[in-house]
Amino acid sequence: MEHLPFENRVEAGRLLADELKRRKLDPSAVIFALTRGGVPVGFEVADRLRLPLDVIVARKIGVPWQPELAMGAIAGSVQVLDAQMIDQLGILDDDVKSIIAREKSEMKRREQVFREGMPGANPEGRTAVIVDDGLATGSTMLAAVRYARTLEPSKIIIAVPVGSRDGCARLRGEVDELVCLSVPELFFAVGEWYRDFEQVTDDEVRHLLAESRKQLASHMRTRTAA
Repeated sequence: MEHLPFENRVEAGRLLADELKRRKLDPSAVIFALTRGGVPVGFEVADRLRLPLDVIVARKIGVPWQPELAMGAIAGSVQVLDAQMIDQLGILDDDVKSIIAREKSEMKRREQVFREGMPGANPEGRTAVIVDDGLATGSTMLAAVRYARTLEPSKIIIAVPVGSRDGCARLRGEVDELVCLSVPELFFAVGEWYRDFEQVTDDEVRHLLAESRKQLASHMRTRTAA
């Protein structure tokens, strides 16, 4: 609780990096940030630990008449659906399929835009650290984790600055380690734990990924010269 509220995602990322450093993170690890809000956090983690940064575009599958309410999520080739919610709300199969198709299309578009033609990072045999700006219900993170597992990392770690008790409990059994700096007693939304929680733009994501590649290359050159 001592960390709350965070000034912004940059401060949260630096504090998260410090915690991961204390835990002696695998030096060959890859940082995966959930877009878009997780990218400024992931950038600070990757920069401070001098690790590669990539993104996972996880998309919420919203209830047709209340899009902010998640009935599931998709990431890469993986989709996670809350069958009980879908059944209780009487959502038709055709509606679910239509929303998934739309979100898959948007997911692929964003992947192309964000990476600007660069291949995705390969975490096979390495530690994959999945970073976001917070963990609420955990639906999108769950899809991201299950997608990351298809890439065959040796270990998966979730790292977030703040999370709900239910969200953390839901995800803890899915990964090798869950790092969460603060778990408030009452949790309504991730944004309430930040003083500055402005929306992250596509341009910002592209810039941070490009800057991360540049800084990592600079670190590698310095290390080689030494």
